[in-house]
Amino acid sequence: MFRTLVAASLLAAASALPAQVHQSPLVDPKVAALRDAAHDGDHYAWDITEGLTTEVGPRLAGTEAEARARDWSVKKLTEMGFANVRIEPFDLPVWVRGHESAEILAPFPQPMVVAALGNSASSGPDGVTGEIVAFDSMDALRAAPDELVRGKIVFVDHAMPANQDGSGYGQFGAARRQGPTLASQKGALAIVVRSIGTDNHRTPHTGTMSFDNGAKPIPAGALSNPDADQLLRILKRGQPVRMKLVLESRQLGTGKSGNVIAEVPGRDPNLPPILVSGHLDSWDQGTGAIDDASGVAIAAAAAKRIMDAGRPLRTIRIVWFGAEEVGLFGGLAYRATHGKEPHYAMMESDFGADRIYKVDSKLGPDRKSEAEAIAKALAPLGIVTGSFTEAEGSDIGPMLKDGHFGVGLSQDGTRYFDLHHTADDTLDKIDPAQLRQNVAAWTTVLAILSGGIEEPKAGKRR
Repeated sequence: MFRTLVAASLLAAASALPAQVHQSPLVDPKVAALRDAAHDGDHYAWDITEGLTTEVGPRLAGTEAEARARDWSVKKLTEMGFANVRIEPFDLPVWVRGHESAEILAPFPQPMVVAALGNSASSGPDGVTGEIVAFDSMDALRAAPDELVRGKIVFVDHAMPANQDGSGYGQFGAARRQGPTLASQKGALAIVVRSIGTDNHRTPHTGTMSFDNGAKPIPAGALSNPDADQLLRILKRGQPVRMKLVLESRQLGTGKSGNVIAEVPGRDPNLPPILVSGHLDSWDQGTGAIDDASGVAIAAAAAKRIMDAGRPLRTIRIVWFGAEEVGLFGGLAYRATHGKEPHYAMMESDFGADRIYKVDSKLGPDRKSEAEAIAKALAPLGIVTGSFTEAEGSDIGPMLKDGHFGVGLSQDGTRYFDLHHTADDTLDKIDPAQLRQNVAAWTTVLAILSGGIEEPKAGKRR
């Protein structure tokens, strides 16, 4: 059991917390006790992450695997003792990956490692063959005359840096998200981009994109970063480079997904609920451990720890969103059904499972003291205070923009984009100690937001 840190050590890692310091009188002892117990001994989050990745594995949106994940989730959440466990279904277009390969035909024949981007058009089994035309940025592609691109395979290069907050993803992800549309509009046969990742492994990063503004769908893939480096070296030899690209993707039409929802009923059912969430689906290459089995696990584990302690004043609603990876379909479906209902706060975990280093909140000026109480209670976990006017989350983002309240717990993303959307997203990448620190932080926030926990009477504990 650890105690509150002095102010000078707020930036220390949670694993280095001192054992003997005085508890701040500004932190409710019951909240501190729940926080410390989660930090020292939570097993719920690991159990969920291990079970989902082992017993279901990859969970591509709209497929039979994602349906099995929903069934698994209903059983798991019910066994954990949550109430009102249910699935809220919705429709979505379904895309699946097929055979994929890339090969340099000239001047130096050799294979390359490629992954189709979500919603890529199919090249057919014979593939497409063309000369590579390379650009070092989206701006360079945008400025290129159409005749330079027409009939060729576009390659967009870039260099995404690793950083704690993952802020480079917005800028460098444009090559994946908008590059295929732009290349198609300029008449390209196909496009390959350097993977939107910070690793140097031969594991390409997939991710969704769409063809907008009437652009004709074309084959679109991501090269692993070492293969992108190799292609650059070949191009620098100054000779025309020809590539054969095979991406046998398929659009299956309209399919089914759904949000899995469960609750910890509050003592006052008339009060707005607290939403805690992550997304259930994953890409199809790895087993979706960091993205986002650990996220749904963290949210549910924190809610379970509150439920074990007693009955909160406010209902805690656990939402495991479906079909996030392919276009935030689950978040938008929840918004359509529940978005006009009041929520006391919304939270989402979708940035891996490494330690939380910062808390942001968007609770409004009338709840500033509540936000400050959250910040003080999180400080012993090495979590610093960020903004009091913003929060974020992929699925909840549109609802936060609508005006809903939220709390954001920022995980260290330094290594997140080494693994993101790759075959390397597997259970061995989860650090159990850092996972427990996440659960401790989420439990702390829920203990404060819940409005007080009524301990069960003797003989009534769950």
